[in-house]
This record gives sequence, C-alpha cells and structure tokens, in this order.
Amino acid sequence: MEKKLLLTGGGGFVGATILARAPPGLEMLAIDQHGVALERKNLSWQQLELRDSRAVQALFLTLDPHVVVHTAAISDIDYCEANKDLAEAVNVDVTRHLVELCRNKGARLIFFSSDSVFNGQKGNYRETDEPDPINFYARTKVKAEKIIMAGLTDWVVIRPSLIMGLPVLEAGNSFLWRMIRSLKAGKQVAFPKAEIRSPVDVITLSQAVLELVEGEYAGILHLSGNDTLSRFAMARRIARSLGYPEELVVDTMPPIASGRAPRPANVSLDNSRAKEVLKTPMKGFDEALRMIIENRGNNEL
Repeated sequence: MEKKLLLTGGGGFVGATILARAPPGLEMLAIDQHGVALERKNLSWQQLELRDSRAVQALFLTLDPHVVVHTAAISDIDYCEANKDLAEAVNVDVTRHLVELCRNKGARLIFFSSDSVFNGQKGNYRETDEPDPINFYARTKVKAEKIIMAGLTDWVVIRPSLIMGLPVLEAGNSFLWRMIRSLKAGKQVAFPKAEIRSPVDVITLSQAVLELVEGEYAGILHLSGNDTLSRFAMARRIARSLGYPEELVVDTMPPIASGRAPRPANVSLDNSRAKEVLKTPMKGFDEALRMIIENRGNNEL
C-alpha cells in the first residue's frame, strides 16, 4: 500500500526541499499558511493556519495520513525571545495537537527539533545527552519533544545541525542564500568564531527524512554533517569556494543587550547513530557544499 504523507511548512526552506525530492509514488499533502507554487503530480497543497485546530483536524481526517512530517515552526530565535506567547502557541501547542491526531489515527510523526536544545558547553552531543536550553526557542523545542515522547510510540525527533543549502521556493531560513546576496552586494557578513556547529546540507537532510518516512526507526536522531566548524570558518570556506573575498566574512558577536537572544557556544552533534540506522550517507562540509553548488538550479551564485 502506498503511503500518504502530510507535511507542515511545505513552503519553507526544508519542507519544500523534502517535497521536491520525494519519490513519485508517495502521495503528499503539504500545508502552508501562504500560497505556494511547487507543482508535482503526487502533491497537493492546502493553505491553512496550523493554529486553527478544527481546520487541521478536518484535513487530517480527510487525508488519513500514514506519516506526518512536522517542519513548521517559528525558528527565528530572536523573534521567539521577543514573542514568547506566539512561539509557544506555534512550536508547542500545534505539536501537541498533531500528537493527539497521530495517536488517534495511528500515524507516524517525524518532528523537526534543533541542535539548540543543548547548552553548548561541551559539544559533540549524542542522542542520550540531556537537553538544557538557554533561549526560549530551544525551550519550546524541548517541550514539544517531551510531548511527542510521552504521547506516541511511532515517532522520530530529528535534531538537525545548522542547515546549509539553497531554497527551492523562497529563502526561508537559508543562511547561505542570505549570505550570498550580501556578498554579491559587497557587504560584510558576520559569523561568530565562538559558535561551533556541524552543518548538514539540506539535500542530505531531505533524503534522510524521506528514508525515515518509509522506515521503521523510532527515537531521537541527530542529523549533522561529519565536520565540526566555527560559523566563521564555515562562512569563509563558502566565500572562498564561490569566489568572493574572504575578508567580507567577519567575526562579530553582538551583545545580548542588542536584542539577540543567547546562543549556545558549541552544539556540534555526534551523527554516529544516523550512520548506523540510515542508508543515506552523512557528508563532510566540502562534499556537501559541492553538491549544493551542483544542484543550484536557477539560483545564481
């Protein structure tokens, strides 16, 4: 029997890439609060506000999905810090409702969490490490994780590292696209040396998610690249690869008083479990960047 997939945040950076790379035999319904333009024979769209629980429930009952991939969230860390009620409603309450619907229908839930759930004091975090969030965005992700773990048996909590790639539909949360636009204009881009990450490319991430849609793995899964880099070193390597002056990448750590929410220093992830349970290979930084460039489509770099 062919599976039916319900995906939230279909117009976003990650969601759109998943939809674009899904196999033709997977029946998909994507939810987004805005109108979107990605067309595939096996894909239909529903413009919907996820906080409208009655509309979401009606749609869920109509589709009767086998798997729900929940990518939608307010992911701007500073915005969440300044708008806590809204962040709680979208990132926690919507997830709670989806958990109820999945439990009632016996559907599998794949949830996008974040590497930010850790305090960043040690790095190389494994799935067994205890979350200790230091900003409100991360606290909403930890709350949602706990709701999922308590309410379902067939679930995957994905904790991706910093996601690198180019958008299918719109820039969304693609730092690479924003960076390229600034470099093209000759503007400096700030990437702190003090923030350590293990970036994963959006193509590999999407392939891993689609493998999980068809698979049986249940539990937490860290999806990250094989290399650990400071955001500064990563950005300079990107600039060099694309032919932009490396000097445009500067090390800047804005003070918290500037309105920037606290960030964990080192939330690099150990991806050993992903390598064990997935056929999708995790990649090193340079290989991932080459793949992004080769699959840039109409994006001008």
